[in-house]
Amino acid sequence: MKLSVPVDHGVTLNVRHRPGGDGRPFLLLHGLGSNARMWDEAADRLAAAGHPVYALDMRGHGESDVAPDGYDNETVVADLVTVCRELGLTGALLAGHSWGGNIAVRTAAEHPELAAGLALVDGGWLSLVDSAITIEKSVETLQRWHSQVTGATEETIRELQWTLHPTWSEAAIEAIMADLVKGPDGRLAQRLPLEHQVSISYSMWNDPPARWYPGITVPVLLLIALPPYSALRGSWARKWVAEAQAAIPQADSRSYVDADHNLHADQPERVANDLLDLAHTVDKPAPERS
Repeated sequence: MKLSVPVDHGVTLNVRHRPGGDGRPFLLLHGLGSNARMWDEAADRLAAAGHPVYALDMRGHGESDVAPDGYDNETVVADLVTVCRELGLTGALLAGHSWGGNIAVRTAAEHPELAAGLALVDGGWLSLVDSAITIEKSVETLQRWHSQVTGATEETIRELQWTLHPTWSEAAIEAIMADLVKGPDGRLAQRLPLEHQVSISYSMWNDPPARWYPGITVPVLLLIALPPYSALRGSWARKWVAEAQAAIPQADSRSYVDADHNLHADQPERVANDLLDLAHTVDKPAPERS
């Protein structure tokens, strides 16, 4: 089921909703340049376990409006707060992938009534200002992918995605292809324009999630992808996760060895099971007093 939620200045956001049952609701957030469909296989499992599930296409992404501005963390958090208000969501379990994890952390810190628990899926703990990655390198990566995709045929990019993600399901490949749009000539372009991707990247850089850790009072589960091709990336990830666990009172982490950054598409069943563990932790009855 698709829901349309107006936020501000004529901008409407798309939400993919599964009714589930009477369990605590999940609100799922995608990463930079991604879309809500990437959560589909994990969301199906959460709903089957009895939880209502809401997966948001953030502004400019998926089937939400491409607004002329507002691609900074502050505005995106405000969008999320409006979505929660319009859908009557409080005390939800927020799960955010990559940049979506950053948004989840800030939202929970600034609006604690909205989140009863956080799942940070290979994101929400990245402290890029402390790493060897510069903002210029991040922008260059965005530009390279933009150049590779723009003007390409659907067949070329689909084949590339299968090469990059050989273990993914057909549904996951279709979901990542939804990041692109086809022009009248049949050639592809990114759904989210490059300038908006760059704006988000700068906002991530200028608004590291660590500044919001002191405001997090709910259980937090950090899911870390450790790809086989980057030992350096793994060492930085472990450092960032350790810092998050030290700063957040109720934080736990789980590692996915030899896994893709898009954990929710790469291993949806395991991710869903970990999210259900978070739900059980949040709703576990308090111990009886003797």
